[in-house]
Amino acid sequence: MNDRSLSFRIHFALLISIVLLPLASRGEVPAEKFDVLIKGGTVYDGTGEKPRVVDVAIRGDRIVGLGTFPGDRARTVIDAKGMAVAPGFINMLSWSTDSLIEDGRSQSEIREGVTTEIMGEGNSMGPLNDRMKEQMLSQQGDIKYEIKWNTLSEYLRYLEQRGISCNVASFVGATTIRDFVIGLEDKQPTAEQLDQMRQLVRQEMEAGALGIGSSLIYPPAFYAKTEELIELCKVAAKYQGKYISHMRSEGNQLLEAIDELLRISREAGIPAEIYHIKAAGQPNWGKADAMLAKIEEARKGGMKITADMYTYTAAGTGLDACLPPWTEDGGYPALFKRLRDPATREKIAKEVRTPSDKWENLYLAAGSPEKILLSGFKSEKLKPLTGKSLAEIAKMRGKDPIETAMDLISEDESRIDSIYFLMSEENVKKEIAKPWVSFGSDEASQAPEGNFLKSNCHPRAYGNFARVLGKYAREDKILTLEQAVRKLSGLPATNLGLDHRGFIREGMFADVVVFDPATIGDKATFEKPHQYAVGMKHVFVNGTQVLNDGEHTGAKAGKALWGPGKTR
Repeated sequence: MNDRSLSFRIHFALLISIVLLPLASRGEVPAEKFDVLIKGGTVYDGTGEKPRVVDVAIRGDRIVGLGTFPGDRARTVIDAKGMAVAPGFINMLSWSTDSLIEDGRSQSEIREGVTTEIMGEGNSMGPLNDRMKEQMLSQQGDIKYEIKWNTLSEYLRYLEQRGISCNVASFVGATTIRDFVIGLEDKQPTAEQLDQMRQLVRQEMEAGALGIGSSLIYPPAFYAKTEELIELCKVAAKYQGKYISHMRSEGNQLLEAIDELLRISREAGIPAEIYHIKAAGQPNWGKADAMLAKIEEARKGGMKITADMYTYTAAGTGLDACLPPWTEDGGYPALFKRLRDPATREKIAKEVRTPSDKWENLYLAAGSPEKILLSGFKSEKLKPLTGKSLAEIAKMRGKDPIETAMDLISEDESRIDSIYFLMSEENVKKEIAKPWVSFGSDEASQAPEGNFLKSNCHPRAYGNFARVLGKYAREDKILTLEQAVRKLSGLPATNLGLDHRGFIREGMFADVVVFDPATIGDKATFEKPHQYAVGMKHVFVNGTQVLNDGEHTGAKAGKALWGPGKTR
């Protein structure tokens, strides 16, 4: 090295030190690179406010900047010009309890922008005892797995450790608590049993459950009195928990069921949410306005009452929902035995044909067997019937539809997944428009491959959330896009008390989606349900890219999320 070169290097080093010394003295250092920079997108922040064009910077698992940043400040740059950027969507009613064990990628929901799935409609994956585990194993269908957990929190951690692409959280099921202590019989808890139930709720709330979930049309939940639910909810309320319910009726006793939910909320001192709000069965469609008015009156009076829904006129549940609840006193084995006894079958059939306010008869609510589609069988022998209506199968067999339903349940030894056309599109639109209604699929996240193709599903498994943005916001204009995004993200996150989720803000966890507002939409149909939604471009879960230009990356960055009352 010559003297001139050495002199130049010394002078340059001195110059740099002179420039940087004032910065160092003020505690400033050159800016650290972002991991991801989403540039030029129109940001809908989850509040419902008007969107703005702004860059979103991510470092690690957090959003660290909103503004205008040069592209060279980031390791990965996403060009979002012309795209909508939003917080990850929250599925308020997920049945991915089994499907995430089968396939942790959560394909059908990630491709709609769902980054968090909420479980626990009446039944939850814990707490479990040995008897309950045996029942669960015997009832497994196409998806089979070992049960390596006992509590609900252990199940959520199990999913996280296996690897999942979405976040998960859960309510503890009132049915599960009842089953653990009392069993599947139609009887009321003793004072000692009620104390055991309270203690189980306390343990799960301290471990991070979101609250109590109920599904009161289904046995054994149907057997629980209002007072039992109030007692469980009083415990959950001490941990800032919520009560969320498939109410005791969505049809003939719809308004009375809302009164029960309001009573539970009031007496337990707990916020309450209605699962999949609806007026079910054509004779009840006219009750929708009174239902919505009753809820809004309670809200004006200071009660914290909200609801969620799916965006279709058909419900999905078991074919056994056609039968009176007493038939399942003692569980499925007792049901199958009753269905094989001629005298008992005659009694069941008579009750199914007779209108009643004492139980939710989905056979009559559908209006006809043509409006009941059978979508999922356990038996390989019966799987060829998948996708046919109960009327079609009855005609094939030359039997009465109710007799056919009883035969099928007995032969399959399962509830038989079924789709019931129960709601009016006019009411669906009224409910979607309410600012206190969020969305839940009431289905499992799945994929058009492997075991998932052995059954049909409700199209809401693939399209529920994209349908909000495509059909109801863009096409029907029931919502503005900013309102739709709020109802998919900020609203449910706030209702649940999720920590730093649901909004595009500095410091929030980086659950972020980028979609094309001009093309986002659902493709799944009742005839061909296994079809992905379109228009979702990029999805980040906890800062990790899970969807890249519409294709799943295979990343599994999902976490177990916990309720605000978690103490351990």
